[in-house]
Amino acid sequence: MSEEVARSEPDAKVQDAVPGTTPAGTTPAGTTASTQATTRQPGAPRNGGGTAALLRSGMGRNVGLIVALVLLCVVGLITAGDTFATSANLLTILRLAAVIGVVSIGMTFVITGGGIDLSVGAMLALASVWATTLATQQMAADFHWIFMVSTALLVGAACGLVNGLLIAYGKIVPFVATLAMLAGARGLAEIISDRKTQIITVNPFLDVFGGSVIGVPVLVWMFVIVAALGWVLLNRTTFGRRTFAVGGNAEAARLAGIKVQRHTVALYVLAGLCCGIAAVMLMARTTTGSSTHGQLYELDAIAAVVIGGTLLSGGRGTIVGTVFGVLIFTTLNNVFTLNNLSISAQSVAKGVIIVIAVLLQQRLAARSSTT
Repeated sequence: MSEEVARSEPDAKVQDAVPGTTPAGTTPAGTTASTQATTRQPGAPRNGGGTAALLRSGMGRNVGLIVALVLLCVVGLITAGDTFATSANLLTILRLAAVIGVVSIGMTFVITGGGIDLSVGAMLALASVWATTLATQQMAADFHWIFMVSTALLVGAACGLVNGLLIAYGKIVPFVATLAMLAGARGLAEIISDRKTQIITVNPFLDVFGGSVIGVPVLVWMFVIVAALGWVLLNRTTFGRRTFAVGGNAEAARLAGIKVQRHTVALYVLAGLCCGIAAVMLMARTTTGSSTHGQLYELDAIAAVVIGGTLLSGGRGTIVGTVFGVLIFTTLNNVFTLNNLSISAQSVAKGVIIVIAVLLQQRLAARSSTT
């Protein structure tokens, strides 16, 4: 019975992820000639193609994001003039986008796999605090600054591991499990730091991560590298195909032989590792470790991922779209700041953009299912 269920599952992503399954577009034996004649060939446009088909495609969504980013830049040029168009302001935008961008890359994997992570900001704060305690900095000063980096990465990965185990094997809903981690990690960060900001005194660490390469901040290069590695992992590896399969239909993925629980744990560890990297970046940018770092980063990351075209229900994700989503929100914040508009107005604008993006996703998904 289970074999029949697996064969009847139409999810092409599961077929691609597991060798030996029938490829999408192959006509099974016994199909009549008339049925073969009416079967839509792979790559052929759906009914009602044209603009709707373009918008459904990844290229079409990315073009829309580029247009939105260009329009924001035009608004910045009109309202802020020369202040917006300076190279210093451009580097400021990229530097601010880098930290939340790395967090958003990890969030893309989790959401594509059918989950959600509300604890990314708290995990970042805990990693930054643990990596900047007096004991950790003393060991970094005595041996090497890599000790601080390793501490941040291990703390982030460990928090992600706890999330993954609770969700995959504890059968706790991702929303609840990560909400508990949000409260726990933030509270532990406050206990360790005694709610005080910890100043970084290891100058070699600041020299490396606070510097520039060919005029571009190291933080921006780190974001570029993480985004590139994330794109390869999601689009060119078995891990990525299995992520799409698990997010699209976890039960079908299980029947096809994918170890869904183990893969879910790996996704949350990856998200935690990205938070550890982001903690190192934020430590270098602010020269501090603090329990207040990363506040509301979970909302900004989810917003960037959704704007980029990743489905909240899972099964479809895009690293390129996430990068554009991060740049759109960071540029929006920059334009609002240069025009002396309040943070409240920024929040309202973000909320409107998120609602519009989700409505467009639902509309395009409905069209896809009816054509």
